[in-house]
Amino acid sequence: MRRFPASSMRAIEKAIRDSERLHDGELRFAVEAGLEWQELLKGVSPRARAVEVFSRLHVWDTEHNSGVLIYLLLADRKVEIVADRGIHARVGQSGWESICHNMEKRFRAGEFETGVVEGIAAITLLLQQHFPATQEHHNELPDTPIVL
Repeated sequence: MRRFPASSMRAIEKAIRDSERLHDGELRFAVEAGLEWQELLKGVSPRARAVEVFSRLHVWDTEHNSGVLIYLLLADRKVEIVADRGIHARVGQSGWESICHNMEKRFRAGEFETGVVEGIAAITLLLQQHFPATQEHHNELPDTPIVL
């Protein structure tokens, strides 16, 4: 995927790994070039697809219900953040939408890696505030970005 070469994927993985040392949340990043034609015919929205990916990657299955998925539908340059109930109840949809809009602005400027890393940093601040790091925390989900 040319917008996310191997060096960008490594930088995103490092940003996730570094982030998770600072809180008891779990972050995942998934990028998809475009939806399949069958999904388009069914009218699947980027949000619905993000929720499906959230479930498939088990982001909801964390000890503190503090998993967060950043989903990017590259064809539309549309970002969706899906958060588990523990963190979503504290941040609310408007908090996630603000981060999405900032990331989308970077993507429109062609700054894909920067947009994702800045989005991770913004989510990190929220997770630090609501789920500060504890000694017992362990990495529950892979940090590797997913290309769908």
